[in-house]
Amino acid sequence: QVQLVESGGGLVQPGGSLRLSCAASGFTLDNYHIGWFRQAPGKEREGVSCISSSDGSTYYADSVKGRFTISRDNAKNTVYLQMNSLKPEDTAIYYCAAQGETWTVQSMCVMSFVNDYWGQGTQVTVSS
Repeated sequence: QVQLVESGGGLVQPGGSLRLSCAASGFTLDNYHIGWFRQAPGKEREGVSCISSSDGSTYYADSVKGRFTISRDNAKNTVYLQMNSLKPEDTAIYYCAAQGETWTVQSMCVMSFVNDYWGQGTQVTVSS
């Protein structure tokens, strides 16, 4: 059974940090671009950051550049999102998704509908 499971969300104060994990089971991430997306209440889902399957190229939304870092550990079949300097506007449910190299890293982040697999999400709340 193909699964993506996110973890690491929680409540954090503004300026704080969290590291999200996306663990895959039932398939290996080696041949998939992986992305992080988020959806806040009343807003559309947006691509936060995506990483290539092979060459390490990445894409970041302007709103998170310089604060978030995406990385992957294929040996652990896991992708991470390190989030620093968190702001209240980062509050959302964060999802990871896998895309089977059909689209570019930027495309998979901008057009979330092209992704093949999705996790169930993890809540991130930034509040004092």
